[in-house]
Amino acid sequence: QVQLVESGGGLVQAGGSLRLSCAASGSIFSIYDMGWHRQAPGKQRELVARVTSGGSTNYADSRKGRFTISRDNAKNTVYLQMNSLKPEDTAVYYCNAVRGYLSYWGQGTQVTVSS
Repeated sequence: QVQLVESGGGLVQAGGSLRLSCAASGSIFSIYDMGWHRQAPGKQRELVARVTSGGSTNYADSRKGRFTISRDNAKNTVYLQMNSLKPEDTAVYYCNAVRGYLSYWGQGTQVTVSS
């Protein structure tokens, strides 16, 4: 069992930056692939970025170059640095931990980008 707690969301103007954090507890953090997803009102949840247990990263195309995912296994935390934010980035951002068929989600953190 893995517990995930996101933080760092908030209200920011277009062009601004935010760094989201996801603190994990309850299991060995380093063995999990970690991801950030988001869900805007009326839309499906979508992948933002993922970092594997080995440190490889991949991004949804529209987020490449603006968002950076990283993990600190010593702190059991995964981060999402978001730069040049746009109003269309407004959503609830969720942290996800995956290992095989196991998948855990945090409660989400709201990001609102004003124009």
